[in-house]
Amino acid sequence: MNQLLLRKQVEQFLIEDIGMGDRTSGVIFSQNEKGEAQFHMKQAGVLAGSKIIQTVYSLLNSEIKTSLTRKDGDFVKASEAIATVRGPLQDVLAGERVILNLLQRMSGIATLTSKAVSMLDSSHTRICDTRKTTPGLRMLEKYAVTCGGGFNHRLSLSDGVLIKDNHIGFAGSITAAVNRVREQLGHMVKIEVETETEEQVREAIQAGVDIIMFDNRTPEEIKKFIKLVPPEIITEASGNITLDSLSAYRHTGVDYISLGFLTHSVKAIDISVTI
Repeated sequence: MNQLLLRKQVEQFLIEDIGMGDRTSGVIFSQNEKGEAQFHMKQAGVLAGSKIIQTVYSLLNSEIKTSLTRKDGDFVKASEAIATVRGPLQDVLAGERVILNLLQRMSGIATLTSKAVSMLDSSHTRICDTRKTTPGLRMLEKYAVTCGGGFNHRLSLSDGVLIKDNHIGFAGSITAAVNRVREQLGHMVKIEVETETEEQVREAIQAGVDIIMFDNRTPEEIKKFIKLVPPEIITEASGNITLDSLSAYRHTGVDYISLGFLTHSVKAIDISVTI
C-alpha cells in the first residue's frame, strides 16, 4: 500500500468518525489516564490491514505504542490476538471503530480470496480482482486481495486498455477499436479485448492484442477458444463465475480468472477490542 495515501485516507476517516470530539471517552477519562487494549480475531481468517492500527494511532497520539503480533497474509485462529496497543485511553478508544471497520472488511476480502485460490487449486491459473470496489476504498480492498493470495487487475482506468462490448459496438469492430488505440497510445500500454464468440477471438488475435478475455463463457467454450490463442497472448476468464463453479475452470488453461465478488459481496471478519 502507498503509505502516504493510506495516511491521508485514514486522516479523513478519523475526521468523519470523531467529528468535534469523542463525547463519551472525553468526559469519562482524563487525558492522563492510560491503558492497554488488545485487538483479536473473533473468528478464523486471513489478516489484512494490520498497519492501519499503527497509522491510526500515530495520527491520534504519538504516545500510543502499538505492537503487532501477526502480519498481513497470516491465517489467524479464532480468539487469537493480532495487536496490542498502550497509551492514553481517550485516543485508544477514539481510533477503535475506524480500525475495526477497515480491518474487518479487508480481512474478509483476504479470507474470501484465499478460499477462492484454494477452491480453484491451480498451479497455473491466477485469481484476480476487478474494479467492483467500494468507492474510496479501492487501494485497501485490492491490497487485501493480494494478502489472500490473489492478484490485482487494473487499479484504475488509466492502468491499461480494456476494450469491452460497448467500445466495440461504437467503434464498429474489434479491429477498428484496437487500431484507434494504437494510433494514440505508446508501446508501454497493454491492450485487452473482451470476446464472446469464436469469431471475436480470431479477430482479436489477428489484431495482435496482448490479452484476450473470455466474457461470460462456459468452461467448455473456453477450452475450445483457448486452442486458437497463441502462447504470447495472455488469457482471462470473467463473468458469472462463482465460488461454487470455480473448480470447473481449473483445467481450461486460462492465465487469469477475475472475480468481482471478492470485493463487492464480501462478508466482514469479526474482529474486536478488549481493554
